[in-house]
Amino acid sequence: MNESKNNVARRKFIKSLAAGGITGWAMLNNPFLSMASSIDPSPKNEPEFTPFNDSDPVEPNMIGAYGPWADSLYGDKPGRLSFRNESWEDVESWKKAAQNRFSELLARPYTGDTPEVKVIASYSHDGLMIEKLAWQLPYGPPTEAYYLKPEGATEPLPGVVALHSHGGDKYFGKRKIAQVSDEIHPMLVPFQESYYGGRRWANELAKRGFAVLVPDAFAFASRRVKLADVSERIRGGVVDVSPEEGEEEIRAYNRWAGNHEHVLSKSLFCGGTTWPGVTVAEDQRALDVLAARPDVDENRMGCCGLSGGGLRSLMLSGADSRLKTAVCVGMMSTWRDYLMYHSFTHTWMIYVPHLPVEMDYSEIFTLQMPSPRLVLNNSEDGIFDIGEQKRADRILKEVFDKAGASDKYVCEFHPGGHKFDRPMQESAFNWLEKWLA
Repeated sequence: MNESKNNVARRKFIKSLAAGGITGWAMLNNPFLSMASSIDPSPKNEPEFTPFNDSDPVEPNMIGAYGPWADSLYGDKPGRLSFRNESWEDVESWKKAAQNRFSELLARPYTGDTPEVKVIASYSHDGLMIEKLAWQLPYGPPTEAYYLKPEGATEPLPGVVALHSHGGDKYFGKRKIAQVSDEIHPMLVPFQESYYGGRRWANELAKRGFAVLVPDAFAFASRRVKLADVSERIRGGVVDVSPEEGEEEIRAYNRWAGNHEHVLSKSLFCGGTTWPGVTVAEDQRALDVLAARPDVDENRMGCCGLSGGGLRSLMLSGADSRLKTAVCVGMMSTWRDYLMYHSFTHTWMIYVPHLPVEMDYSEIFTLQMPSPRLVLNNSEDGIFDIGEQKRADRILKEVFDKAGASDKYVCEFHPGGHKFDRPMQESAFNWLEKWLA
């Protein structure tokens, strides 16, 4: 008990310093402290200190005895910049504050203006006009993309950025969801059967009257990290994969790239940016490319993706008001789900430092309200906790209801595991047609 009282007294003393003249003087005389002061390290709920007891039962989680403590930092109350927080009533004033903070924490790097696009090839295939494109950002190899639209279209079309998934496969990117010739890599056949019902959904969407841009994401395909460019000590004996090399060589590269994620993410932190920030910035340049085309109606643009593509859809649509609607497939849950149960199944592309005390993960999808949003979940998705998926749905409903935009949000739970199958694709296509076409 004495130790507990001492800790409580020490915490109160520190708080008294923070409330008094010492902190005020430091902030006035140190701009870095002033800048950092906007980041409040306090948990949302401040539980009373209780000494740890080895005999206390701990619900199994990813960090053991530290789980309940870390969960208390996340807390049950809405974050400071959640529209559910009772301190917010006016949607526009909340949006301005929340969007600014989200942008600040993403720490997006400079990616230039609308990039100059090179058309590598242009031809007809399967009833579509197809262009193979490339553009150079201020860093890294050129970004490659496919552009698809209905053959014979003459009027400006609604545009969609189709965002490919992660899937533990960084060798492939845009080819996971688009097919631009009769040939298909044999490794992509089972992948597309498992996750997409055997469909190249970007092609199907284009056939419905959309202009569809499918860019490679940061660290995937044309943007992947090449082994020749990294230190020899971390190559692990793996060598670069030549185009269309054998399946085992591609699998070896994908294993290496998966293990390299934590290295890449830490290096980005050291550079003052984040993996989500880089991904959002690069996807915004892809949106620039789509919006600049004369055959696209820049006032009717959206985005859609599964898994890592769903994450990109969530983040991009939270950051960019040009998107009039967005679809997040197989990637909607809560920070608690990642914290306690499933961060080990997910990519470093997710995590934005400090954001969980500002707003929940799902609430990124609300930052451009009343722009319509569709969430498609799978009820037996093994990489999420079903209870947290449903809690994310309740959070989103509460936010849209409070904003008077309940008709702009829909969530569907489909049977089965992690996927974007044909029935889910039909839901997504119908939603995009409703709000864009």
